[in-house]
Amino acid sequence: MESLSTRFITAVVGLLVVSLAVYFGWVTFLPFLLVVGFLSLREYIRMVDRRDIDVRRWALYFFGAALLVASAPGLGAPWVGGSWREVALSAAVGYLLVVEVIRPGERPLERIVYSIFGLLYIPWLLGYFLMLRYTPDEDGGLLFFALPLLATFAADTGGYFFGHFFGQRKLAPEVSPGKTVEGALGGLLLSFGVVVVVTRLADIWSLPDAFLYAVMVASASQLGDLSESLLKRSLGAKDSGTTLPGHGGLLDRLDSLLFAVPITYLFLNINVFGMR
Repeated sequence: MESLSTRFITAVVGLLVVSLAVYFGWVTFLPFLLVVGFLSLREYIRMVDRRDIDVRRWALYFFGAALLVASAPGLGAPWVGGSWREVALSAAVGYLLVVEVIRPGERPLERIVYSIFGLLYIPWLLGYFLMLRYTPDEDGGLLFFALPLLATFAADTGGYFFGHFFGQRKLAPEVSPGKTVEGALGGLLLSFGVVVVVTRLADIWSLPDAFLYAVMVASASQLGDLSESLLKRSLGAKDSGTTLPGHGGLLDRLDSLLFAVPITYLFLNINVFGMR
Protein backbone atom coordinates (compact mmCIF):
# COMPACT_ATOMS: atom_id res chain seq x y z
CA MET A 1 0.00 0.00 0.00
CA GLU A 2 2.85 2.37 0.82
CA SER A 3 4.42 1.67 -2.57
CA LEU A 4 1.10 2.29 -4.35
CA SER A 5 0.54 5.58 -2.52
CA THR A 6 4.06 6.70 -3.39
CA ARG A 7 3.50 5.87 -7.05
CA PHE A 8 0.16 7.70 -7.02
CA ILE A 9 1.53 10.85 -5.38
CA THR A 10 4.50 10.93 -7.74
CA ALA A 11 2.20 10.48 -10.75
CA VAL A 12 -0.17 13.27 -9.66
CA VAL A 13 2.64 15.72 -8.91
CA GLY A 14 4.39 14.81 -12.15
CA LEU A 15 1.22 15.30 -14.20
CA LEU A 16 0.63 18.72 -12.60
CA VAL A 17 4.20 19.88 -13.24
CA VAL A 18 4.16 18.65 -16.85
CA SER A 19 0.77 20.27 -17.52
CA LEU A 20 1.89 23.66 -16.22
CA ALA A 21 5.21 23.48 -18.07
CA VAL A 22 3.49 22.63 -21.37
CA TYR A 23 0.63 25.12 -21.00
CA PHE A 24 2.77 28.24 -20.62
CA GLY A 25 4.87 27.47 -23.69
CA TRP A 26 8.61 27.46 -24.24
CA VAL A 27 9.27 29.90 -21.37
CA THR A 28 8.51 27.11 -18.90
CA PHE A 29 8.69 24.05 -21.15
CA LEU A 30 12.29 24.59 -22.28
CA PRO A 31 13.71 24.84 -18.72
CA PHE A 32 11.60 21.80 -17.79
CA LEU A 33 13.02 19.78 -20.69
CA LEU A 34 16.56 20.92 -19.82
CA VAL A 35 16.10 19.48 -16.32
CA VAL A 36 14.54 16.28 -17.69
CA GLY A 37 17.33 15.96 -20.25
CA PHE A 38 20.03 16.42 -17.61
CA LEU A 39 18.49 13.86 -15.24
CA SER A 40 17.88 11.37 -18.06
CA LEU A 41 21.45 11.70 -19.32
CA ARG A 42 22.68 11.18 -15.77
CA GLU A 43 20.66 7.94 -15.61
CA TYR A 44 22.12 6.84 -18.94
CA ILE A 45 25.67 7.63 -17.82
CA ARG A 46 25.19 5.67 -14.60
CA MET A 47 23.86 2.67 -16.52
CA VAL A 48 26.84 2.57 -18.91
CA ASP A 49 29.16 3.02 -15.91
CA ARG A 50 27.92 -0.33 -14.55
CA ARG A 51 29.35 -1.99 -17.66
CA ASP A 52 32.62 -0.05 -17.37
CA ILE A 53 31.75 1.89 -20.53
CA ASP A 54 33.18 5.38 -20.68
CA VAL A 55 31.45 8.38 -22.28
CA ARG A 56 32.32 12.06 -22.58
CA ARG A 57 30.10 13.18 -19.73
CA TRP A 58 30.41 16.95 -19.88
CA ALA A 59 30.14 16.88 -23.66
CA LEU A 60 26.87 14.95 -23.28
CA TYR A 61 25.48 17.53 -20.86
CA PHE A 62 26.66 20.54 -22.88
CA PHE A 63 25.58 19.36 -26.32
CA GLY A 64 22.41 17.83 -24.87
CA ALA A 65 21.42 21.27 -23.61
CA ALA A 66 22.43 22.81 -26.96
CA LEU A 67 20.19 20.36 -28.84
CA LEU A 68 17.21 21.26 -26.66
CA VAL A 69 17.79 25.01 -26.98
CA ALA A 70 18.13 24.55 -30.75
CA SER A 71 14.67 22.95 -30.74
CA ALA A 72 13.03 26.13 -29.42
CA PRO A 73 10.41 27.93 -31.57
CA GLY A 74 12.04 29.47 -34.63
CA LEU A 75 15.25 27.48 -34.12
CA GLY A 76 13.96 23.92 -34.41
CA ALA A 77 11.95 24.71 -37.56
CA PRO A 78 13.88 23.59 -40.66
CA TRP A 79 15.20 25.97 -43.27
CA VAL A 80 16.22 24.89 -46.74
CA GLY A 81 18.94 22.34 -46.11
CA GLY A 82 18.81 21.95 -42.35
CA SER A 83 18.04 23.39 -38.89
CA TRP A 84 19.95 24.56 -35.83
CA ARG A 85 19.35 21.12 -34.32
CA GLU A 86 21.46 19.59 -37.06
CA VAL A 87 24.12 22.24 -36.53
CA ALA A 88 24.29 21.36 -32.81
CA LEU A 89 24.41 17.62 -33.52
CA SER A 90 27.11 18.05 -36.18
CA ALA A 91 29.16 20.16 -33.76
CA ALA A 92 28.79 17.44 -31.11
CA VAL A 93 29.97 14.68 -33.47
CA GLY A 94 32.88 16.82 -34.64
CA TYR A 95 33.92 17.64 -31.08
CA LEU A 96 33.79 14.00 -29.97
CA LEU A 97 35.95 12.95 -32.93
CA VAL A 98 38.50 15.72 -32.41
CA VAL A 99 38.80 15.02 -28.67
CA GLU A 100 39.43 11.32 -29.29
CA VAL A 101 42.05 12.12 -31.92
CA ILE A 102 43.87 14.44 -29.51
CA ARG A 103 43.43 12.29 -26.38
CA PRO A 104 42.34 8.81 -27.50
CA GLY A 105 43.05 6.82 -24.34
CA GLU A 106 41.56 3.33 -24.20
CA ARG A 107 38.60 2.23 -26.38
CA PRO A 108 38.09 5.56 -28.20
CA LEU A 109 35.56 4.19 -30.70
CA GLU A 110 33.41 2.79 -27.89
CA ARG A 111 33.44 6.18 -26.17
CA ILE A 112 32.40 7.97 -29.38
CA VAL A 113 29.60 5.51 -30.19
CA TYR A 114 28.04 5.49 -26.72
CA SER A 115 28.33 9.27 -26.40
CA ILE A 116 26.62 9.91 -29.74
CA PHE A 117 23.94 7.32 -28.96
CA GLY A 118 23.21 9.09 -25.66
CA LEU A 119 22.73 12.39 -27.50
CA LEU A 120 20.47 10.86 -30.14
CA TYR A 121 18.41 8.78 -27.72
CA ILE A 122 17.70 11.48 -25.13
CA PRO A 123 18.11 15.20 -26.02
CA TRP A 124 17.60 14.77 -29.78
CA LEU A 125 14.29 12.96 -29.23
CA LEU A 126 13.29 15.25 -26.35
CA GLY A 127 13.69 18.19 -28.72
CA TYR A 128 10.67 16.94 -30.65
CA PHE A 129 8.55 17.55 -27.54
CA LEU A 130 9.25 21.28 -27.81
CA MET A 131 8.79 21.32 -31.58
CA LEU A 132 5.47 19.46 -31.36
CA ARG A 133 4.23 21.95 -28.75
CA TYR A 134 4.38 24.62 -31.49
CA THR A 135 2.94 22.55 -34.35
CA PRO A 136 1.22 24.16 -36.20
CA ASP A 137 1.25 27.12 -33.79
CA GLU A 138 1.24 27.93 -30.09
CA ASP A 139 -2.52 27.35 -29.60
CA GLY A 140 -2.97 24.37 -31.91
CA GLY A 141 0.12 22.74 -30.48
CA LEU A 142 -1.61 22.07 -27.16
CA LEU A 143 -4.06 19.66 -28.78
CA PHE A 144 -1.46 17.92 -30.92
CA PHE A 145 0.89 17.60 -27.96
CA ALA A 146 -1.87 15.93 -25.94
CA LEU A 147 -2.56 13.39 -28.71
CA PRO A 148 0.56 11.19 -28.29
CA LEU A 149 0.20 11.34 -24.49
CA LEU A 150 -3.40 10.09 -24.65
CA ALA A 151 -2.68 7.58 -27.43
CA THR A 152 0.37 6.19 -25.61
CA PHE A 153 -1.54 5.89 -22.33
CA ALA A 154 -4.32 4.05 -24.19
CA ALA A 155 -1.80 1.76 -25.91
CA ASP A 156 -0.14 0.94 -22.58
CA THR A 157 -3.47 0.37 -20.83
CA GLY A 158 -4.90 -1.75 -23.64
CA GLY A 159 -1.65 -3.69 -23.90
CA TYR A 160 -1.68 -4.47 -20.18
CA PHE A 161 -5.28 -5.70 -19.96
CA PHE A 162 -5.38 -7.56 -23.28
CA GLY A 163 -2.02 -9.13 -22.51
CA HIS A 164 -3.16 -10.12 -19.02
CA PHE A 165 -6.42 -11.75 -20.10
CA PHE A 166 -5.69 -12.98 -23.62
CA GLY A 167 -1.90 -12.98 -23.97
CA GLN A 168 -0.50 -16.21 -25.42
CA ARG A 169 2.23 -15.43 -27.97
CA LYS A 170 5.32 -13.57 -26.83
CA LEU A 171 6.10 -10.38 -28.74
CA ALA A 172 9.83 -10.14 -27.95
CA PRO A 173 10.66 -12.82 -25.35
CA GLU A 174 14.40 -12.16 -25.24
CA VAL A 175 13.93 -8.44 -24.64
CA SER A 176 10.70 -8.16 -22.62
CA PRO A 177 9.16 -11.53 -21.66
CA GLY A 178 5.94 -9.91 -20.42
CA LYS A 179 4.97 -8.40 -23.79
CA THR A 180 2.55 -10.39 -25.96
CA VAL A 181 1.21 -10.08 -29.51
CA GLU A 182 -2.34 -9.99 -28.16
CA GLY A 183 -1.41 -7.18 -25.80
CA ALA A 184 0.12 -5.19 -28.64
CA LEU A 185 -3.04 -5.60 -30.74
CA GLY A 186 -5.22 -4.63 -27.79
CA GLY A 187 -3.12 -1.53 -27.24
CA LEU A 188 -3.53 -0.63 -30.91
CA LEU A 189 -7.33 -1.00 -30.73
CA LEU A 190 -7.70 1.13 -27.61
CA SER A 191 -5.27 3.72 -28.98
CA PHE A 192 -7.28 3.90 -32.21
CA GLY A 193 -10.48 4.41 -30.22
CA VAL A 194 -8.98 7.26 -28.21
CA VAL A 195 -7.51 8.94 -31.31
CA VAL A 196 -10.85 8.70 -33.16
CA VAL A 197 -12.78 10.19 -30.22
CA VAL A 198 -10.33 13.08 -29.72
CA THR A 199 -9.99 13.93 -33.40
CA ARG A 200 -13.77 13.72 -33.97
CA LEU A 201 -14.50 15.96 -30.96
CA ALA A 202 -11.89 18.44 -32.19
CA ASP A 203 -13.23 18.10 -35.75
CA ILE A 204 -9.84 17.27 -37.27
CA TRP A 205 -8.67 14.42 -39.52
CA SER A 206 -10.59 11.81 -41.42
CA LEU A 207 -11.13 8.26 -40.17
CA PRO A 208 -8.30 6.87 -42.39
CA ASP A 209 -5.91 9.53 -41.03
CA ALA A 210 -6.92 8.68 -37.47
CA PHE A 211 -6.37 4.97 -38.10
CA LEU A 212 -2.99 5.55 -39.77
CA TYR A 213 -1.85 7.75 -36.89
CA ALA A 214 -3.08 5.24 -34.28
CA VAL A 215 -1.11 2.44 -35.97
CA MET A 216 2.01 4.59 -36.09
CA VAL A 217 1.84 5.96 -32.55
CA ALA A 218 0.90 2.61 -30.97
CA SER A 219 3.76 0.91 -32.83
CA ALA A 220 6.17 3.69 -31.84
CA SER A 221 5.03 3.41 -28.21
CA GLN A 222 5.69 -0.35 -28.18
CA LEU A 223 9.04 0.10 -29.92
CA GLY A 224 10.10 2.77 -27.44
CA ASP A 225 9.23 0.51 -24.51
CA LEU A 226 11.06 -2.46 -26.04
CA SER A 227 14.08 -0.34 -26.97
CA GLU A 228 14.56 0.82 -23.40
CA SER A 229 14.13 -2.77 -22.19
CA LEU A 230 16.84 -3.80 -24.65
CA LEU A 231 19.10 -0.99 -23.41
CA LYS A 232 18.62 -1.95 -19.76
CA ARG A 233 19.11 -5.66 -20.47
CA SER A 234 22.31 -4.93 -22.41
CA LEU A 235 23.64 -2.78 -19.58
CA GLY A 236 22.50 -5.11 -16.79
CA ALA A 237 20.06 -2.66 -15.19
CA LYS A 238 16.62 -3.46 -13.76
CA ASP A 239 15.53 0.19 -13.76
CA SER A 240 17.14 3.18 -15.44
CA GLY A 241 17.42 4.94 -12.08
CA THR A 242 15.60 6.06 -8.92
CA THR A 243 14.71 9.61 -9.94
CA LEU A 244 10.93 9.13 -9.54
CA PRO A 245 9.86 7.62 -6.19
CA GLY A 246 7.84 4.48 -6.77
CA HIS A 247 8.36 4.59 -10.54
CA GLY A 248 12.08 4.03 -11.06
CA GLY A 249 13.93 6.32 -13.42
CA LEU A 250 12.81 9.05 -15.79
CA LEU A 251 13.74 6.93 -18.79
CA ASP A 252 11.45 4.18 -17.49
CA ARG A 253 8.52 6.60 -17.80
CA LEU A 254 9.66 8.40 -20.94
CA ASP A 255 10.57 5.37 -23.05
CA SER A 256 7.29 5.17 -25.01
CA LEU A 257 6.93 8.93 -25.45
CA LEU A 258 10.50 9.30 -26.73
CA PHE A 259 9.31 7.50 -29.87
CA ALA A 260 5.61 8.47 -29.91
CA VAL A 261 6.15 12.25 -29.83
CA PRO A 262 8.64 12.35 -32.76
CA ILE A 263 6.33 10.09 -34.80
CA THR A 264 3.47 12.52 -34.11
CA TYR A 265 5.56 15.51 -35.17
CA LEU A 266 6.64 13.80 -38.39
CA PHE A 267 3.11 12.57 -39.13
CA LEU A 268 1.71 16.08 -38.77
CA ASN A 269 4.38 17.74 -40.88
CA ILE A 270 4.39 15.14 -43.65
CA ASN A 271 0.84 13.78 -43.83
CA VAL A 272 -1.26 16.66 -42.50
CA PHE A 273 0.30 20.12 -42.78
CA GLY A 274 2.81 19.06 -45.42
CA MET A 275 -0.03 18.12 -47.80
CA ARG A 276 -1.67 21.55 -47.72
